[in-house]
Amino acid sequence: MTAYNAFYAQSGGVTPVINASAAGVLDAARRHPDKIKTVYAGQDGILGALSESLIDTSLLSDDEVNALKYTPAGAFGSCRYKLKSIEEHRAEYERLIAVFKAHDIRYFFYNGGGDSQDTSHKVSQLADTMGYPITCIGVPKTIDNDLPITDCSPGFASVAKYVAVSILEASLDVASMSSTSTKVFVMEVMGRHAGWIAAAAGLAADDRGLGPDVIIFPEVDFDQAAFLAKVDECVKQKGQCAIVVSEGAHTADGVFLSDSGVRDAFGHAQLGGVAPVITDLIKQNLGHKCHWAVCDYLQRSARHIGAAVDVKHAYALGEAAVELAVQGENALMPTIVRTSNNPYRWEIGQAPLADVANVEKPLPKHYISDDGFFITEACREYLAPLIEGEDFPPFKNGLPEYVVLNKESVAKKLPPFEIK
Repeated sequence: MTAYNAFYAQSGGVTPVINASAAGVLDAARRHPDKIKTVYAGQDGILGALSESLIDTSLLSDDEVNALKYTPAGAFGSCRYKLKSIEEHRAEYERLIAVFKAHDIRYFFYNGGGDSQDTSHKVSQLADTMGYPITCIGVPKTIDNDLPITDCSPGFASVAKYVAVSILEASLDVASMSSTSTKVFVMEVMGRHAGWIAAAAGLAADDRGLGPDVIIFPEVDFDQAAFLAKVDECVKQKGQCAIVVSEGAHTADGVFLSDSGVRDAFGHAQLGGVAPVITDLIKQNLGHKCHWAVCDYLQRSARHIGAAVDVKHAYALGEAAVELAVQGENALMPTIVRTSNNPYRWEIGQAPLADVANVEKPLPKHYISDDGFFITEACREYLAPLIEGEDFPPFKNGLPEYVVLNKESVAKKLPPFEIK
């Protein structure tokens, strides 16, 4: 059987463990030299294919590939770029085929979330729509945990661990100073339409009164009066209040509390800054001294506190993508299938890309308390196993020893292409 080259790329917002999936892809591909000759990584996601900016991963040592498992962010560069339909922009697909032909590429692995899996799905259809044989397998990734079918998404568990630890520690800080200083602390986390990350903060709550007291989910319309009453009651009872708010918090009319009016490359509202909005509401209506913080990029790059389960998931799904491809499968995404909660057990499944692309999985209603401001025991049961275990990176001089790859570019064979 003839061996062909493969293309791997990272897409969308990066995570603490997306590089672990890259390591899984590269390790698995190296075990199949009869099917896959070389994996070319795209510089900055799908843009690397369109611009013919390819990285020769065969020049990476086994130690470098192994170090990817401990390194956050996108080692090959990521992007927010969504392929248009073939009808809208046929030139993009013709360019992809030209690059694939020029470099003998017949395998395509795209590591990303829902929008990225839409790109994977479109590429998987090239054989039928444009007559080019390509095997395309999506590799799941998103800290938002909103991909359907898979039990959880690589990246989420490490972020869940980070936000739970952060609000736990912050609640101790506030409690120690609340008699004379800050009485309310507000922590903003990512999550546009799905409140999985905000919910994860609830794992820090315990019978000692630590962790968050109030959680604001995007699945629940923000009720200002009910919220202020909840905060005021908490401060009167405990002397302080810790709040976690999702960036996607919105009113009943669907308006984001932090909508800046700017749109990103995927057409989504550019969010961020809901914490100061919430803080101002509390100050103006209740008069409490408040502090706020935005986890922002810190939550998605905190590999130093990565969840061991998350790293295993990410690596295994990268491996599984290659195994599916060399078995002749196409237009699929490997998934995590939970088989047991206690003890936590899981296995690899699969889902058609058509069923994953552009589909968001919100936090189920039964995971949110009746008053809309906290998680239920069922939610805790789902979340708790995901943050178990630590997988610390190696440290040097007191800091994590993350790898920065020496990326060797493949010589270009085609004329430049204008990316619109």
